[in-house]
Amino acid sequence: MTTKSTHRTPPRVLVLGATGKTGRRVVARLRELGVETRAASRSGEVRFDWTLPDTWEPALAGADALYLIAPDDPSPVKEFVTRAEASGVRRFVVLSGHGIEKAAGEVFGLGMAVAEDAVRESGAEWTILRPNQFFQNFDEYLWQAPLGAGRLGLPIGDMPEPFVDADDVAAVAAVVLTEDGHAGRTYELSGPRALTFAEVTGIIARAAGRPIRYEELTPQAYRAELLAEGWPEAAADALGAMFALHRAGHSAEVTDGVRQVLGREAADLEPWARRIAATGVWA
Repeated sequence: MTTKSTHRTPPRVLVLGATGKTGRRVVARLRELGVETRAASRSGEVRFDWTLPDTWEPALAGADALYLIAPDDPSPVKEFVTRAEASGVRRFVVLSGHGIEKAAGEVFGLGMAVAEDAVRESGAEWTILRPNQFFQNFDEYLWQAPLGAGRLGLPIGDMPEPFVDADDVAAVAAVVLTEDGHAGRTYELSGPRALTFAEVTGIIARAAGRPIRYEELTPQAYRAELLAEGWPEAAADALGAMFALHRAGHSAEVTDGVRQVLGREAADLEPWARRIAATGVWA
C-alpha cells in the first residue's frame, strides 16, 4: 500500500547504520542540504541497537522519514517498522540489494527481504533501493586487505557485476528521502558497465602501480579461507550465498536507477580506482 505524499517542508530524517558505508554518506548529504538529520547506530550520535528495542523509540522521536538498513537477523524488522509508523514516520527508504528477490529463503539477504515486505505492508510511503556491490568494498571493507596483500581470491567465475559507487547510492537516498514523486518505486542502482572481479582487480592493480592478481576459488575453498581468517561460520555462509546469487547472474544487469533519480549517469569504477589508489590504500 502507498499513500500520496503529504510532505511540504523538508522532513526530519532518521538514518540507521549511520556509521556504515552508505549511512554516513547519506547523513553528510542530508546535512549539506540543510535537512534535520539524526545519525543512529550502536556507537553513533544517536544510540540505536536492533537487539535492544528500548533504544528504538528514543531514536525515532521526531522523525518523519527513515533510511532503513535492516540487520542480517530479520526477526525484529516488522515490529520496528510498525513502531516507526506509529511514532510518526511517514516515509521509508529501504536499502536492499540488486537481485535480492531471487534470494528468498537464503541465509543472505533475509533482513533486506523482510524490510521490503514490511514497508510495503505499512500505510506509509516507501521506496526501495537495490544497489549492486559497492566500489567501496574494494577499499573500505571486504576486499581491501586481500588487494593490499596482492591477491584477491573469490568464487565468482566470469560473471560480471556492474559495481556502483556508494556516493551515488547516498545521493539517490538523499533525494528520495526529501523529495516527492518516489513513493511506491523500486530503484535498481548499478554502475554504467558490468565488470568481472578479475577485470576490477586488473584496474586496481594498474591504478596502484603494483601487481595484484585475481584467483578463482571454488565455493568450498573460499569458505575454508574465510574460516581460516577467523570469520564466523554464519558470516562465511552468508558470503557464500551472496556469491551464489551473483554466479547465477541475478545481479549482472546494468540498470538506470541512478539516472532515473539523479538525471545523470552513474560513476564509473576506473576513475574512482585511480583517485583512491592515490591515497595509498592498496600500497
